[in-house]
Amino acid sequence: MAQQATGSGMVWLAWALMTVVAWGVYGVLLHTGQVSMADPVNGRYKAFLFVGIAYMLTAVLAPLVVLMLNGASWEFPARGMLWSTLAGIVGAAGAFGVLLAFGAKGSPAVVMSIVFAGAPMVNAALALSLHPPAGGWGSLRWQFVLGIFLAAVGGCLVTFYKPGPAPASPTATMEAARSPGGSGSGVDHAGGGVSGTP
Repeated sequence: MAQQATGSGMVWLAWALMTVVAWGVYGVLLHTGQVSMADPVNGRYKAFLFVGIAYMLTAVLAPLVVLMLNGASWEFPARGMLWSTLAGIVGAAGAFGVLLAFGAKGSPAVVMSIVFAGAPMVNAALALSLHPPAGGWGSLRWQFVLGIFLAAVGGCLVTFYKPGPAPASPTATMEAARSPGGSGSGVDHAGGGVSGTP
């Protein structure tokens, strides 16, 4: 057991940490892509289009290559296809929800903090309802319950005490006043720049 924990048995941790990094930068990259589309109305949808293209490259082509290299059979049970497709739908819906939150002037730092604090709670509740713990709900360790509570508290703290936007510089204010759109255009532009910073 000890050899497995220190050898190949810990490979899962490396993949888990890779996921932490990938999902950690996901929100910032997604918001940057949305802003870089330079389309205040449809920029989020254009960004989501390319997210879908990236999903196809990584979630369709890559598994096909791995399956072919492994010589896997091409039999797919209906139950497996159903649940896997549902997982893909809710995953894409979550990514789209993140974009909509950004479009509603949500800060990437706050939005992603709420997502990553709330998602484990939903996952724990659903997993426990589908697969009740051995010994019943009373067998849950207090550390597990405390972890869920702390995740909720963390999401609330990030939401209520998020840092405010930096004040606009005098130069930016003067340029905004001289622009055809007036001061309103300058405020929106400055707000977009602030929200793009995690």
